[in-house]
Parts: sequence; C-alpha cells; structure tokens
Amino acid sequence: MSNPGKLNALTVSMWRELARVMDKLSMDDTLRCIVLRGAGNEAFAAGADIAEFATLRDDAEQGRRYHREYVHGALKAVGECRHPTVAMIHGPCVGGGFEIACMCDLRISGESGRFGVPINRLGFAIAYDELAAVLPLTGRAVALEILVEGRVWEAREALEKGLLTRVVPDSKLQEEAYASARRIAEGAPLVNRWHKQFVRRLAPQPAALSAAEIEENFAYFTTEDYRIGMEAFANKQKPRFKGR
Repeated sequence: MSNPGKLNALTVSMWRELARVMDKLSMDDTLRCIVLRGAGNEAFAAGADIAEFATLRDDAEQGRRYHREYVHGALKAVGECRHPTVAMIHGPCVGGGFEIACMCDLRISGESGRFGVPINRLGFAIAYDELAAVLPLTGRAVALEILVEGRVWEAREALEKGLLTRVVPDSKLQEEAYASARRIAEGAPLVNRWHKQFVRRLAPQPAALSAAEIEENFAYFTTEDYRIGMEAFANKQKPRFKGR
C-alpha cells in the first residue's frame, strides 16, 4: 500500500486495486504466503484518505458505495484469500489500515506500531461490514473500547489485547515477517489452505442485515456532528460535538 506523503492513507483507487490484486493472487496456486505492508518504514496505513471525502463520500448514497463496495470489497478479498497472509506493520495502522490488518492471518508489528479506529472524533460510525471484519479478532469488549474511547494504542498494548501475533524491534521487523512467511511456505500448501477454509467455516456468521439497518448505518451523514467533525479535522482543531 503506497501513498507517499500521507502515511499510506487509503484512496478509493487503492481500495479497488487491493481487492483486484488479492483476488488475482488468491487464484495463483504457485504461491505459499502473502505479506501485506505499507510502502517505506513510516506507516502500514493511516486510515482512509480523508481528502477524498468531500467529493467521493459526502452523502449517504456515496457513503454506502464507498464502504459497502470499495472498502468491503478489499477487506473481503484479503480475508477470503486462499493463501496465508502476514501483515507487516510499521507505525500507524489505524482506521482502514487496522481493518486490513485484522483480515490477515498473522499480524507482526514493530515497536512503532500504533493501532485504533478513532472515527468518533470525526463524527461518523464504522460500517457494519467493517465491524464484522474487526469483531472476530477483538471481541465485544475490546471492539467497544476501540470505537467509543477512540484511543490509539501502542504495539505492546495491542499485543496484550490479542490483536497482534508478535511485536519485535523495528530494526528486526522485516526479517521476522519474512521469516514467518518462509516458515508458512515450508508447510504443505494444500493443508494451509484447508486450515484457512476450516477456520472460516467454524467462525460465527452474523444474521443478514435488513435494509433498515443498512440505512441507519449511514444516518450520520445527515447529522450536524458529522459536518463539525469533518471541518475540525480539516482545520486541525478539536471538534465540539452537539449530539444532533
């Protein structure tokens, strides 16, 4: 994931390309393991590129497409990839970046890793599809802590809460991530794919969402608080939400 100068913040084109690439890689039977990482050593991915919101995600209709098509499409492609996946994490891994990491099978972080989904500071709610990506890893208590407190955690705390596979010094991160990938690649590839399939099969499946629930998921676009949050972020100010 590469967005130079923006800590690899995810654009619509990046979400769509991630989905395309992961679908393509999933079909390649010569592969044994895939490592996902952010370009450079500064960040895994610092959430969505909010600069696009004014034109590509400015009302409920656009929001539904952005989240249910672009974001969910990419998360689904990562999560359903037939090959084992390893997230190699430097620096910020927040918002959409955190969601991508949650969809990987292993998450190996450097000590600089930072984790969270601080969107309540922006006045909008997590989409159901994205919560479904995070919840199996975090559990109910940690998911609520992430979402309602809006705090960004350091790597060691994320490890203690079970969100990471391991934490290593940043100088050893690439070595450890690819050593893990090599250990996976030395295993029987068909067995690794079966194990992924079996785990998905036994994971609890939520009931299908109703049209009313999906509509409510994007009701924040009509709130004053959403506009307050967006304006405060753009102006690097602290938002003063009004609850309406």
